[in-house]
Amino acid sequence: MTLFFIVTLNGLTLAALYFLAASGFSLIFGLMRTVNMAHGALLLLGGYVGFSVVEATGSWGLGVMGGGLAAALAGAIVQFGVLGWMQGDELRQTLASIAISIILADLMLWHWGGITYQVALPDMLSGGQRLPLLGVGYASIRLALIGFALVVGIALWLLIQKTRFGAVIRAGVDDQDMLRALGFPISRIFIFVFALGGMLAGMAGVVTASALSIAPGTDLQFLLSSLVVVIVGGMGSVGGAALGALLAGLAEQYGLAYAPTYGAVFTFAIMVLVLAVRPQGLMGKAEK
Repeated sequence: MTLFFIVTLNGLTLAALYFLAASGFSLIFGLMRTVNMAHGALLLLGGYVGFSVVEATGSWGLGVMGGGLAAALAGAIVQFGVLGWMQGDELRQTLASIAISIILADLMLWHWGGITYQVALPDMLSGGQRLPLLGVGYASIRLALIGFALVVGIALWLLIQKTRFGAVIRAGVDDQDMLRALGFPISRIFIFVFALGGMLAGMAGVVTASALSIAPGTDLQFLLSSLVVVIVGGMGSVGGAALGALLAGLAEQYGLAYAPTYGAVFTFAIMVLVLAVRPQGLMGKAEK
């Protein structure tokens, strides 16, 4: 039972990472219907910048903010300069964002090299905590990561579902012409949403570099996981992203613990099953 609970906690930690990475992707891909295959590169950029900020200042909080702002700026530039001109043309967006991802990956490899980086943790997040029910220790950063993902998820849901700005975003996806007729600056709104998605990816990169590590290839890993999470949970749904991340994280950890030979298969088996039974995702809306 101790092993089971530890594996479950590891699954929840991984699910929190996947949710943080996929929440911005779900916001851009699900709500705006913009295919951004450079999302993983934004996450890696945020992790690298966050590492550099922490090394320069010694402040982990500034590192998270710096990584998020750097990815937000890069995301806004990508939307304004490239993808915004291809709205509605998914194939061109896919090809252009793949090219952007490759360029960003090469630039980051040139600047930071091909070594693995890990962000230094503050004293309050270093070490571990003894879990009272299990009598075993567990890393403080992993426990904090679960709480951080919960806070981000609740804040994002409130923004989209309970604010006027969220209503404008959702309306802009369904009927941009009507919003333009009402005087709303759709292009600027979409740039802001893209920047918000980039910021979430950048912050996820710093947290990933803190709890695990980052290196060339991390961008592809989290891009694939974000795709799986959004497909399983449903596009444009924060709750769906959370549910998809939970299923993916737990399936991966249970598979590695109890069937390591086939561990990587379980996550994709869930995705195939969901696509076969409910193509729009578990909490997604069917296209009208």
